[in-house]
Amino acid sequence: MKTLLLSTAVLLILATQTLASGTHGGGHADKASVGVPGNAAHIDRTIAVKMMETDDGQMLFEPRTLKFRKGETVKLVITNAGEQEHEFVLDTSEKNVAHKAMMEEMGDMEHDDPNAIRLEPGAEGEIVWTFSNTGTFEYACLMLGHYEAGMHGPVAVN
Repeated sequence: MKTLLLSTAVLLILATQTLASGTHGGGHADKASVGVPGNAAHIDRTIAVKMMETDDGQMLFEPRTLKFRKGETVKLVITNAGEQEHEFVLDTSEKNVAHKAMMEEMGDMEHDDPNAIRLEPGAEGEIVWTFSNTGTFEYACLMLGHYEAGMHGPVAVN
């Protein structure tokens, strides 16, 4: 009985540690609002997005805003031109605020979501996305302090 209780306690501790760090996936993109992962065989256009820091401490994306048409499938080629690790997360503003708060609590969390990518300095990656609804959404870097330093921008889907 003692062995069973001890084994259960150890498993609970390990499960808690696993949930509190590492990667997560499946569910940060409000797919009914933002859209859905796109089919690479049906890309309408490609957009280059650069992530970087400035000498005065600002962190930003270029371009500063993104605009798409409803139903458009886009390949976002994302490059980290900065000296720090950055991420690109596409979601609603409300979901990004909630996600940022969760990241602040959990520490160094990585993503395994189709609407997000984290890149080391000098690295490049891509997201293929279909914007299935109209509205105003947001792209952001939710790493600690990056959003506050200016690393976010609007996404308009008309």
